[in-house]
Amino acid sequence: MHAIGAPGTPRNWDLYRTAVVDIRFGERAVRVAPRPRGTAEGFFPVPDGSGATVHVITAWNPRGRTASADANARDQRLLLDEVRRRGLTSWPAVGGDVCGTHREESVAVVGLSDAAACALGRHFGQDAIFAWTPGAWRVLACESGAVAVSGWAASEQASA
Repeated sequence: MHAIGAPGTPRNWDLYRTAVVDIRFGERAVRVAPRPRGTAEGFFPVPDGSGATVHVITAWNPRGRTASADANARDQRLLLDEVRRRGLTSWPAVGGDVCGTHREESVAVVGLSDAAACALGRHFGQDAIFAWTPGAWRVLACESGAVAVSGWAASEQASA
């Protein structure tokens, strides 16, 4: 994993860099996990050549502090309302640690630039968001502009 702008990274940066994201594409569930730079394995949901980025954003636990279940649910509803209002293509997602001990409801969206996705994350008090392209998995700091770049692997998950 390659970090750019490391001095401006949020306090939980190392946790964000190792996080995995589960995304549900209809009946298909995929786990995206960071891998060594240059690795790109598995399903990518956007047609090749489109240049689109899938951004993963949450409204849970603003500023890296644990919020109540009610506050997280309310803020996530507001985020989903904003995504719908903008007419973005989206899928439900959950981000967290690889062991599953920490999980945060999220949304995977297509149709935003990195700057717009970071602005949306900032609006909901987030330290960082994820940006997934055919060639890279990136963690983008919403405030400082720091970026961690890695490869990725997307593996099918059993349906729940």
